[in-house]
Amino acid sequence: MKNLIFIAGLIFAVPAMAADEAPKTKKVCVMQKDAKTGKEKEVCKNVKVHKKHEGTQVEGTKPENKK
Repeated sequence: MKNLIFIAGLIFAVPAMAADEAPKTKKVCVMQKDAKTGKEKEVCKNVKVHKKHEGTQVEGTKPENKK
């Protein structure tokens, strides 16, 4: 009986967690030349966008040059 309650709790908890934070995506398109016909076509993909994190400096090291 305890296992049944545990599984039912997981069923209701997992979709709620997944709905809160959906991954952000960006559409990226590239022109690609077809090998057989020699024509160019546009190839598009959806890629995930990750958040960049700034690191903290370690004591006793020089700061890095940023471009």
